[in-house]
Amino acid sequence: MTSPPPAARGPAASPDAAASAARNDFIRQIVRDDLANGKHAAIRTRFPPEPNGYLHIGHAKAICLDFGIAEEFGGVCNLRFDDTNPAREDPEFVRAIQDDVRWLGFDWAELRHASDYFEVYALAAEKLIAQGDAFVCDLTAEQVREYRGTLTEPGRNSPYRDRSVEENLDLFRRMRAGEFPDGARTLRAKIDMASGNINLRDPALYRIKHMPHPIAGEGWCIYPMYDIAHALGDAIEGITHSLCTLEFEDHRPLYDWCVDKVDLAHSPELLAPLTAKGLPNVAAKPRQIEFSRLNINYTVMSKRKLVALVGDGLVDGWDDPRMPTLQGLRRRGYTPASLRLLVDRVGISKQNSVIDFSVLEGALRDDLDAHAPRRMAAIDPLKFVLANLPEGHEETLVFANHPKDEAFGTREVPFSRELWIEREDFAEVPPKGWKRLVPGGEVRLRGAGIARVDEVVKDAAGNVVELRGWLDPESRPGMEGANRKVKGTIHWVSAKHAVEAEIRLYDRLFSVADPDDESGGKTYRDHLNPDSKRSVRGYVEPAAAAAAPEQSLQFERLGYFVADRRDHRGDAPVFNRSVSLRDTWADKS
Repeated sequence: MTSPPPAARGPAASPDAAASAARNDFIRQIVRDDLANGKHAAIRTRFPPEPNGYLHIGHAKAICLDFGIAEEFGGVCNLRFDDTNPAREDPEFVRAIQDDVRWLGFDWAELRHASDYFEVYALAAEKLIAQGDAFVCDLTAEQVREYRGTLTEPGRNSPYRDRSVEENLDLFRRMRAGEFPDGARTLRAKIDMASGNINLRDPALYRIKHMPHPIAGEGWCIYPMYDIAHALGDAIEGITHSLCTLEFEDHRPLYDWCVDKVDLAHSPELLAPLTAKGLPNVAAKPRQIEFSRLNINYTVMSKRKLVALVGDGLVDGWDDPRMPTLQGLRRRGYTPASLRLLVDRVGISKQNSVIDFSVLEGALRDDLDAHAPRRMAAIDPLKFVLANLPEGHEETLVFANHPKDEAFGTREVPFSRELWIEREDFAEVPPKGWKRLVPGGEVRLRGAGIARVDEVVKDAAGNVVELRGWLDPESRPGMEGANRKVKGTIHWVSAKHAVEAEIRLYDRLFSVADPDDESGGKTYRDHLNPDSKRSVRGYVEPAAAAAAPEQSLQFERLGYFVADRRDHRGDAPVFNRSVSLRDTWADKS
């Protein structure tokens, strides 16, 4: 009779054709038009994270868009690590990023690194110098800021801007050879110091950093800046649509400048190092398109602040279930499908906005309502003894694993004379409208019949420690006595068979909607929610204890919980509350 629930889900399948066809944001329309006009034979995108931290929920939107666009239109998407700053990169982050992408349900056509192209970038820099489009500058970082000007005043040319091509080539090659200390010189683009776009005021293309690279090794002491590395990396890989968040909109003219001035499609000699490495390249002109980032209230997503939260011990690591990192959300019990559903609901636009945290929670509820098996638990347990049953009484009841989906099958649930119920399901002096247990009142025990409280046992301090009562033997489901009207139904766990469990009750990490707002003299640290984590000891039915790590369950009437992916064991269960059954924060406001 008993059948197991469906297996815990791994990465979900890609969106079906109907769902894909229903999406019609401005980026997808651009892609459709480009394909219809024959501009591209195939779509190529990329996801280019910097391996200097863990990905957060904002990256989930970029991942779903970058990989989703390629998937929907029959193209490919590369995962390319922007590893141009060896001082900030860590293999731990590289592994976590790959894990996150796969967990969300995507895979990459090719795994690339910006460092794969260091030789190409250096040759491209020499080409820019030879064309008179770049020069070596001796100004310090502070002097560069002074010369740059402001939003209302033009900048001034560097006194080194008119160096000859020969001198610039010589200095750049000596920079590469390691002759100069960090910060002594930079290679700068020669564009327009009077431009209204400050990004075009002769931006730096290369800086000196005497530090070995974790992949490229000891041979490098100059490193390309993001703008040139990202633009040329896209061009090398033949990226057709380079999708970025809106903060890169002002960088697009510089992106196009780098692509056009280097012109890899007509400079095969620059690509010779890739051929020697056996790295394929397409060398086409990409188009950068910007979209709004995913902002959610009650969170911070600044990498600096997330690093501080972890480093200062304000949270329990990068995968703390209160963190907005993908690793944290995963441990909290968020599913790949719920995050993809969130991205679909938020949509793709050019308008920056802040999404309410309840939208994120609603996406998870909607996913788990359909996919989470049901179980019973008591997280604040109170003993309820059915005194009219004989000592040692026990039996087995059969429950559906999911009330809306017979495919989940059924399970056997032990029942006995002594039960654990939820403490909040009893009130000695009930408030108006109360529909649960009261002295002398009846309630329906889920699947077991109608029960009544006859005696309330208290300790010396007056605390209720036990209820004693009576179970109507003729009120089981299907019996005639089950039809009489009873106001409420409560859940229970057999005390004899229950498994003690650690239940971690998580809530929002911050107590205010905008923890980044420092206008009142406070910082995000002052807004940490002291009630964001509580750990209690409760009891769960045996089928809940048997859940695999990362299995999501609905504890009936209590919320959605997940077996902790690190700490959960069948003999020592640990469950994290993913989300309540309804938006409790709406009740607080």
